[in-house]
Amino acid sequence: MPFSAVGAIWLMYFLGYNWSIAVWVGLIALAGLDAETGVVMLLYLDIAYERWKSQGKMATWAELSEAVDHGAVQRIRPKAMTVATTFIALLPILWATGTGADVMRRIAAPMVGGIVTSFFGELLVYPAIYFIWRSFGLQHTALFGATNKNL
Repeated sequence: MPFSAVGAIWLMYFLGYNWSIAVWVGLIALAGLDAETGVVMLLYLDIAYERWKSQGKMATWAELSEAVDHGAVQRIRPKAMTVATTFIALLPILWATGTGADVMRRIAAPMVGGIVTSFFGELLVYPAIYFIWRSFGLQHTALFGATNKNL
């Protein structure tokens, strides 16, 4: 959620929008979307971790890195599709004019801004944090290339 909030606040700042009830509604909707996709990413990372662990391949950092990469890659297309459909749905609202458009733009703006930073946060930062969390207690080896058991 913090990554999506950054994008939402940046876009609101660039558009010159003030904080209002409509902005908070957009932030709440963004929080729900971001929480849902974040939990699914965690689920995919856990599934990959448990699969590697059940195969006896979870002893080194390189093996953990392979599992985290596998889990994160599984989420690229679904997350990209979520971002694309959200943009397709909300960008016309940002350009709307007419009755009620000023309120609707303030609901859509935090979601559009937040979904961009959420995309990068979920696909880059979440797997890195997951790797750090799961790496405690594993054998310290090179992440890429030959492993050295004397480290």
